[in-house]
Amino acid sequence: MADLDLMLRFMLQVLVVLVACRVLGWFGKKYLGQAQATMEMLTGIVLGPSLFGVIFPKVQQYVFPPFVVADHPLSGKSPSMSVLYVIAQIGLVLYIFLVGLEFDGSLVKNHTRALKTVSMASIGFPIIVGFIVFYTVLRSRSDLFGPGISDPILAMFVGAALCITAFPTLARIIQESGLSGTSLGTVTIVAGAISDVVAWILLAVILSFCKGNPLIAVWAIGGGIAFSLIVLTAGRQLFSRLGPSGSDHGSVSNTTFGLVLMALFAGAWISDAIGVYAVFGAFIVGVAMPRGQLAIDLRSRIESLTLTLFLPFFFVVSGLSTKIGSLATIDHWLIFALMLFIAIVVKIGGCYFAARIGGESKLQSLVIGVFMNTRGLMELVLLNIGLQQKIISPVFFSMMVLVAVVTTMMTAPIVKRISRDGLLESV
Repeated sequence: MADLDLMLRFMLQVLVVLVACRVLGWFGKKYLGQAQATMEMLTGIVLGPSLFGVIFPKVQQYVFPPFVVADHPLSGKSPSMSVLYVIAQIGLVLYIFLVGLEFDGSLVKNHTRALKTVSMASIGFPIIVGFIVFYTVLRSRSDLFGPGISDPILAMFVGAALCITAFPTLARIIQESGLSGTSLGTVTIVAGAISDVVAWILLAVILSFCKGNPLIAVWAIGGGIAFSLIVLTAGRQLFSRLGPSGSDHGSVSNTTFGLVLMALFAGAWISDAIGVYAVFGAFIVGVAMPRGQLAIDLRSRIESLTLTLFLPFFFVVSGLSTKIGSLATIDHWLIFALMLFIAIVVKIGGCYFAARIGGESKLQSLVIGVFMNTRGLMELVLLNIGLQQKIISPVFFSMMVLVAVVTTMMTAPIVKRISRDGLLESV
């Protein structure tokens, strides 16, 4: 494909993605009570081979030349898909940086008991259940996993997929629900972040054993800790110098903005190089940035373009790898239903009882459980890595994408129903 053709195809893809996201976002908000982030997840599936490709197969394949899903989405694809993949990763890194920029750890000091119990339950219970489900139901299904992967590693991946909470998506839903800065919202966001960190550690261990070198896990965990300490200490000191002189007339200067972007992508590259994935570095750099006017200016510069243009491409890339038609047998759909049921129970039920033990009220505990059931963005990241590394098959990938979509779509309507009934007034 010539460079000019590639550019024109990309412009067409941008147009299609933006229109689809806006239309489905409007429809979801007006008629389904869904957040924009949730509908963008659904947009990816709609534009993929599962719907657009069924109704208008030739048009879909022209706009989005197909992946060779039988292998994995990073091989056998057109140059156009390579461009989409890069744009998707840039959007993901920028968005996770914004999440880190908004993070305020001081808000959890008065809720450490509930935070500890919810975090432990949201991690431990799903991992234990994941191992049980794998060894009792999934172990014999060679069509769900890649060849040559040991059973403990596959069980660990299933556990990680169940325990992960979509920290970025959760943050957006909590913000849209008007619960940002409340004790309930803060406990949930921090517990979700801890769940994600543990899931990434498990993923580092999984990838290290898949590559036949356990030292990769040691390097990833040790390197991740060292990276975090350096950025949150020495890096924070350096970034603090950007604060006083970083803004000109209420707007961050181009020089300062350029330095921040350099630090952001350097952090993303380093964290990916040590094996903890680029989003981890983006989040840590965001947390280390000074608060105040600089943070406000950075958010105003980055947020709109990231949420409107870049980030939707991540959902589209994931949707293009999702083939609902690959769930071709009754067994596949029964396993999907089982995984969906388990995913809901381990998160809502486990976190509810943990929050009650931590001293939260019944209502607050229920809302925490519902929020922690949000899988969304980070689940898709985990599944994409699993598919790329041939740990899971396209069939299991499609199953778990559907689980992520359904569990995420449950969140906003349930919370809005509780809020509409006036039950959150005391939160």
